Parts: sequence; C-alpha cells; structure tokens
Amino acid sequence: MCDLIAHRGPDGSGVWTRNHAGLGHRRLAIIDLSEAGAQPMSTADGQIWLTFNGEIYNFLELRSELEARGHRFRSHTDSEVILYAYREYGVECLSRLRGMFAFAIWDEPRRRLLVARDRLGKKPLFYTNDSDGLAFASEPKAFLADPSFSSTPNPAALSAYLTYQYVPAPMSAFEGVHKLPPAHYLLVEDGRVTVRRYWKLSYGTKRNITEAEAVDELRSRLREAVRIRLVSDVPLGAFLSGGIDSGAIVALMSELGASPVRTFSIGFQEKEYDELEYARLVAKRYETQHEEFVVRPNALEILPRLVWHYNEPFADSSAIPTFLLSELTRRYVTVALNGDAGDENFAGYERYRANVLASRFDGMPSVLRRPLDLVARMVPASGTSKSVMSRGKRFLEALGEGRERRYVRWMSHFQPLLKSELCQAEFQEVAGGDASDILLRSYAESDAPDFVDATLDVDVNNYLPDDLLVKVDIATMAHGLEGRSPLLDHPLMEFAASLPSGLKMNGAIKKYILKEAVKPLLPKEIIERPKMGFGVPLDHWFRHELKDLAYDVLLSDSLRQRGYFHEHVVRRLLDEHTRGVRSWHYQLWNLLMFESWHRMFIDGRPTSCPASVGSPGALVGA
Repeated sequence: MCDLIAHRGPDGSGVWTRNHAGLGHRRLAIIDLSEAGAQPMSTADGQIWLTFNGEIYNFLELRSELEARGHRFRSHTDSEVILYAYREYGVECLSRLRGMFAFAIWDEPRRRLLVARDRLGKKPLFYTNDSDGLAFASEPKAFLADPSFSSTPNPAALSAYLTYQYVPAPMSAFEGVHKLPPAHYLLVEDGRVTVRRYWKLSYGTKRNITEAEAVDELRSRLREAVRIRLVSDVPLGAFLSGGIDSGAIVALMSELGASPVRTFSIGFQEKEYDELEYARLVAKRYETQHEEFVVRPNALEILPRLVWHYNEPFADSSAIPTFLLSELTRRYVTVALNGDAGDENFAGYERYRANVLASRFDGMPSVLRRPLDLVARMVPASGTSKSVMSRGKRFLEALGEGRERRYVRWMSHFQPLLKSELCQAEFQEVAGGDASDILLRSYAESDAPDFVDATLDVDVNNYLPDDLLVKVDIATMAHGLEGRSPLLDHPLMEFAASLPSGLKMNGAIKKYILKEAVKPLLPKEIIERPKMGFGVPLDHWFRHELKDLAYDVLLSDSLRQRGYFHEHVVRRLLDEHTRGVRSWHYQLWNLLMFESWHRMFIDGRPTSCPASVGSPGALVGA
C-alpha cells in the first residue's frame, strides 16, 4: 500500500504492525527533518501509534499546554503533539487542532482505532470495511495492493460524477470504498465502526458589527492565518494567479517578513484565459522572485498522469494548469501558499450574482415564469461558453426553476434531460436516484438565514472539498509539494460565516468586504478587475489539438461495449462542438476522463504512474 502511493511521500517510509493492526506512512519532511520525525510514530511507552498527513499550525501552543500537564516530547514535530493531545483529551483532541490533517491513531490498551479528517477536507482519506477488516489510505489506489480487492465501478458515484464533474463524498468511484467526509472521525472499538461529525460551519448567528470593524478584524485574521502558515524548515513560496485572493496572500507574506517571497504563475497562449499580466503587477509591487509557465496544447500529454494521480474520474479541467504549476513550483520550494476558499467565504463567483438577479423573478407566479424557458430556447446556441449569448441562454433556461434547483442546474455538467438521453437505461437503473438530491439535501441542512449564505454553505460542504481541494491536494502531492491555504483557516471561516451576507455580496459587488480589507495591499487594477477563473481553453483544444483523441476514445469499441452511453448521443456532442454549432467541451472532457479512468483502474490494475513523477505525506493502514 505504501509503495503505491510513494509519490505522496518522497522523503521516507515506515510500516508498523502489531497483532491485528498495522499502520504505514510515506513522509514529506517539512518540520523537524531529523529521523525523530519519522512515522509511524509512538508515545514513549509504545502504547499509542500514529500515522499522519498534514500540518497542525498551532502545535507549539498545544505542546506548551501538554508539557504543563506533564507530557514529555522526544521530537520537535507536530505529529508527536497529536499523539499526546489524544492521550490527554481522547477524541476531543480534534477540537483543539488548527490545520489540515488526515490521521489514524491505534490505541493498543483500548484496542481502539481513531481515523480523522480535518474540518474543511483539505487532506483526503478513503476507507473500506468488510468481513476481512477495515483498511484506509490517502488515495484509493493503495487498495490495489490487496489481492482480494475488487476494482469494481460504483454506478451511483459515476452517475453523480457525470452531473458534478467530481464524485461527491462519502461515495467513491469504486464499489465498497468510501470517503471519510470532512470534519468527521471514524472510530473502531469493541467490534463496532462509528462515523461521526465533530464540527460544522454555522451561518445562523450573525455579528452585530459595523463595516469598518469588520474590515479591521478581517484584515487582522487574514494576517494571522498567513503568519501561522509560514512555519517551515524547508523553502516556501506562493501560487500567484493575478486575482485578489492569492495577491492578498503574497502581500501579507511580504509584510510578515517572508521576503523576498518566491511566487509562481501559469498562463495560456489564448489571451481570454491568461492572467499573467495581473500576476506580474503583484510580483513587481512586492519585488518577489517570480517564475512563470505558459500552458501549450501539448500539455495534454499529461492526461495519463492526471488519471493515475486523481484516482477517480475528475473533470475539473483546471487540474491541468494546477498540476503543471505544482511541477514548476516544486523545482524551487517545498511549500506553497495559495488563495483557495476566497470565493466560498466571500461570495466571489459570478453565479452568486446571477442568483441575486434571478431571485427578482422568484416572486412571479410559475405560470408567468415558464415562458422564460421558451424564450431561452429561442436564443441560438453559441459555439463558445464565454460568450454573452451562451451565458444569457444558460441564465434564462434556469429561471423557471425554484432557486435551489436553479443553482443545482448551474452546477451541473450534464442537465437531467441530456443525461437521460446520453445514458443507457440499464446504467440509469443501477445508478438509481437523482444526483440533484445531493445539493438539495445540503440546502435543507443549512442554518443560513438567507439564500446567499445558504449557497455559500452548500459550496463549502460540496464543491470546495470534493472538487477544489481534491484538485490542489492531488496536483501538489504528485510533485512533493505541500499546499497551504490561509483562507481555509477555520477561525477565519467562522468569522466570515458570521458576517451578514450583505457584506459579502453588496448589491452587484462580489467579495465586497474582502476587497475593502485588502485594498491597501493590492494594485487598483487587481481590486477592480472582473473575475476570470482558473479555466483552460478546452473549447479550442477540442476543435483542434484534442479533436482526434476525443473521437478515437469517445467512439471506441471499449466505451460502446461498457453499456453506459448511447453512441449516437456522444457522436452528436462531438460533431456539434467541432463544427462550432454549440460548445460541449465541459461534457466532452467529462466523458474523456470517465473513459480514461475506466481503462486504467477498472480494465487494468496499475502498479505505477504511466509517466512516473515524484511527490508528499501519505498514510495507510488496516
């Protein structure tokens, strides 16, 4: 198991077994590079053992607290702090940890296994539980080491993937394999397996705070979140996209004395996707040591590596530049800070503003709203997804829906009608259910007082951990690079959730309070520019460099014989896109990643990356 995920830990490995329990680890050394930091790690008496992936940013404060209670340490690692925090507080130790983590603790005297994942889901954890016992790992490919493991596709998960472009937790693409959701722990004790939630972000209680007070406190909390993420015994830098979030992180790193900051950016030949000029503005202002990389179409040669590292079908195409940016960055540093979660904290996506606009129609009787769908059908399809006509058509098509279903529609790759046309009846029958229910349930569980905050809540519990954080964790760990996300600091997120939604979405101004807080830190051009998003020119690639590959793979005998899709529908999508009749590039990339994953993990049983690359911190166990 450790060998199959060796890319996550290039600096060492270890295995410990006793009676009916075993722990394994691959190490990426960040803090205390000595052998004292090796894992699996135990308490001095050898009774409690740990395997841990991540960083605990408040470990020095916790260590002092534990030393005052009589505990003695043999290393300077955050790993050992987790061990003694568990010994002192038991499962309640989770509430004291500030950082990103997936870890397992074997408590020999109690014959208890505790497996836990951080609050926001920064670090992944998969597990299986059957009559042979329980096993877990940072990536599901580790289970391929078990000869009894059957690499069987999970139809319900694959159906949800077609809708959302990722497999939502707690499902995985493999039958019998589950994701431990964020903010959950799994306890094995007395022959019972229990999964429980230990934290949830709340939007229900709002602070009575002025705008000026909110700006000051937010800036202070941002600075603190960055400061505690600068602790490292190895070189450190930052991703710099040209947007507000990563620009603010770089600015604060510089202010906090991490000078000169090393910054890394990626761009495209296609200008409508390229942000390098904006990244350079921040790099110049703070005199960073700046490196750039331009993605060209031959970057798609990394497709087999993407499929191997992402383990499941994963169709967020921004994984391509993230993967390549991580590869570039690792040549210079071992830790990179990023701006993830700024949009989910402060309402930064265009779809949030579209929600506000669409809500003005919600008071209309449904009989008056339905004709809007007819108007949408009369708008001609556009060959590019970024065109005003394409966005307007998408907006109008959803207006007849209730607000929750409207948002689900905007978040879906394959709409229900197209999905029912595409998928064969047998696949739809075994998949069962409606993937839309996943987000609808999340809306129902939210305590948010208004729809803007409720939608942020839904994204924090779904899109953020299952798409964005997976994308970055896998891309960075594939190259021995640790990603740190100050905007995922849970006290900062709790503060953001407590702010009235009007401070996040102020009229038509997205991320209002964040922009006010970082105005002194960034060039005016960064604050005022429209959000571009970290997209890639797939629409262009599928009409040119990727065209032949798409036809070869998506109309292949192997895909047809699997019985998932109707070939004539796949051909229609290909033909309409390549002729420029309508843009189907998201759907085509979704299908291409689906079939590529199936060939690698279901048809085969891979033992190494097709084009092997080195990569950081992993855990396995049974």
